[in-house]
Amino acid sequence: MLDMPGARWQVLPHDAVLHPGSYKLKTAAEDFSVVPPFEIRSGAEQRVPFLFNSPHSGRHYPERFLAMARLDRNAIRRSEDCYVEELFGGAVPLGAPLLAANFPRAYLDVNREPWELDPRMFAEPVPSFCNIRSARVAGGLGTVPKLVGEGLDIYPSRLPLAEAVGRIEAVYKPYHETLKRLLTRTHARFGYAVLIDCHSMPASIRVGDNGVRPDFIIGDRFGISASPALTEMAISLLVGMGYTVAHNKPYAGGFITEHYGRPARHLHALQIEVNRGLYMDERTFQKSAGFDALADDLTRFSADLMSMPDHHFVDLPLAAE
Repeated sequence: MLDMPGARWQVLPHDAVLHPGSYKLKTAAEDFSVVPPFEIRSGAEQRVPFLFNSPHSGRHYPERFLAMARLDRNAIRRSEDCYVEELFGGAVPLGAPLLAANFPRAYLDVNREPWELDPRMFAEPVPSFCNIRSARVAGGLGTVPKLVGEGLDIYPSRLPLAEAVGRIEAVYKPYHETLKRLLTRTHARFGYAVLIDCHSMPASIRVGDNGVRPDFIIGDRFGISASPALTEMAISLLVGMGYTVAHNKPYAGGFITEHYGRPARHLHALQIEVNRGLYMDERTFQKSAGFDALADDLTRFSADLMSMPDHHFVDLPLAAE
């Protein structure tokens, strides 16, 4: 759970359980010795209490990682939220920072608990504190994913447990420390903070009895992670632009939305899923003719969302968390 701003927060309280010196953490760190694992895109000054986050759009696939995988360079990209950080990049000139992953989701998923691991993936037993029974682990989509796309195994054999530990230590923990610091700084300056967690979804997604293809899905953990006014405004703005919008189904928000969204503490988190069919060819990973128009719409969407009055975020009834 996210502590109140200013408090010390740690992803992992169990480091001492792992025998010191028994894992080679350097290998994962070396994967991003040239290209940083993530970056903050921001202007000279943050002018709004909003922060945008793109945790699944990373496109730097380390050679060491590719050598471990059984998939080719195209197949391994099927879980990638291609170009999402570019689609929402227009928020940066408007005064909002954007945290963007360079590491790929197939390598590490920071939208999971820090130790959501599948014991079937590793040569050694996983530590007892790991969450091995979540629905995400069962689906092959834990912190270190087993699968990409439509059920394709990433690895031909079991990995050393050290590989998972190295990625979590070298990439996961610094990413969440950075995200938490940005939120804390925003909250301290403006009195509240709004996290927009940006994702994309396959064009094949359908919702409802009629099988409607949504252009966007807005997730607020069924009303728990954000002010209702923020959710309503996000949906209204997109519908007003002519898009089809679903709410919470099938994506209500992952670990990031659930973990950081604390409306009673004036910390709001909203997940936005964009249909890839709007802006790219999922087979070739190339941008389509609709990319620029969608990016312009999302810049306008971001500007309108960020113009919401403060009282929607701070004048909320007290609720149990």
